[in-house]
Amino acid sequence: MRIGVPKEIKPQENRAGLTPPAVHELVAHGHEVVVQAGTGAGIGCSDAEYQAAGARVLSDAAAVFETGELIVKVKEPQPQEIARLRRGQVLFTYLHLAPDRPQTEGLLASGCTAIAYETITDEHGRLPLLAPMSEVAGRMSVQVGAVALQKPSGGRGVLLGGVPGVAPGHVTVFGGGVVGTHAAKMAVGIGAEVTVLDKSLARLRELDDLFGGRVRLLYASSHEVERAALQSDLVIGAVLVPGAAAPRLLTHAQIARMQPGAVLVDVAIDQGGCFETSRPTTHADPTYVVDGVVHYCVANMPGAVPRTSTWALNNATLPFTLALAAKGWRKACRDDAHLSHGLSVHEGRLTHEAVGRSLGLPWVPARDVLG
Repeated sequence: MRIGVPKEIKPQENRAGLTPPAVHELVAHGHEVVVQAGTGAGIGCSDAEYQAAGARVLSDAAAVFETGELIVKVKEPQPQEIARLRRGQVLFTYLHLAPDRPQTEGLLASGCTAIAYETITDEHGRLPLLAPMSEVAGRMSVQVGAVALQKPSGGRGVLLGGVPGVAPGHVTVFGGGVVGTHAAKMAVGIGAEVTVLDKSLARLRELDDLFGGRVRLLYASSHEVERAALQSDLVIGAVLVPGAAAPRLLTHAQIARMQPGAVLVDVAIDQGGCFETSRPTTHADPTYVVDGVVHYCVANMPGAVPRTSTWALNNATLPFTLALAAKGWRKACRDDAHLSHGLSVHEGRLTHEAVGRSLGLPWVPARDVLG
């Protein structure tokens, strides 16, 4: 199969769809890979390295989209990329369609088949292609939150780890999944006081075993969510409903009552955000202030550490890319029910229930198009 890898064009997105080692693996299995010139610049990989791995380097995105039967990316396609997609072509990338009606309608109109990284599952019901970036984003959330808390950034002027004789900062994490767990690990590691809230008692028990009493664990009732937010220096939103829009955990009125200079980091912004006052930002202009509270809502956080992120992502995506290239999307999805959970759009039809319900659009089960 001919696999195309265009250079990412989302603002400040420096990751790459494939690394040179991943290209080498695909070529070794008999596939042709075309890569847009400059694709690896953000991860420190030259065009020569891609060529040495067996790829053919093309000058522009138009040539890559024209050549590729399977397009492998990192972030959701931008409007000019959607315009290049066509019927019979397969797109394999993060999509995050639930809060993004224009992208969804664009993909439907293109006639392509789109498979989303973020809704592919494993035998335990986890999201293996979302997990690597969730690990990165969770760890980054504490780093960026710590910077935002500094006075020059508009924050309270609190050092999360404190110093002898001065209490540490208080970090609250909403959600005990992959993002929340890694955020808590980082916050504990720098000496902050940490609270994690989740609605799953089973998960809270697992976190209790993991942290051994170093983290306060609370059931995420509306009362506890509000109380924790009002007492915190840094609040991290790490709640995910696979494929669907993120639930709103804090209202504007509640945020207005938070401590002046407190910080919200909304890691769920890709799925619409979990705070009422959240709106997407970029690495170039990552924060804004509402009612004295600093908001960090960058929609592609792992793009700031592209080398780490790209290698971590390719470790997870490569087996699925190999399957799609070897079998074609339909047989690959028939053979692997977990991969079929990523099927989101096919030839003008929406095939993911959670996306359809979030956007109020008609949808058909994936099995109807798999045959």
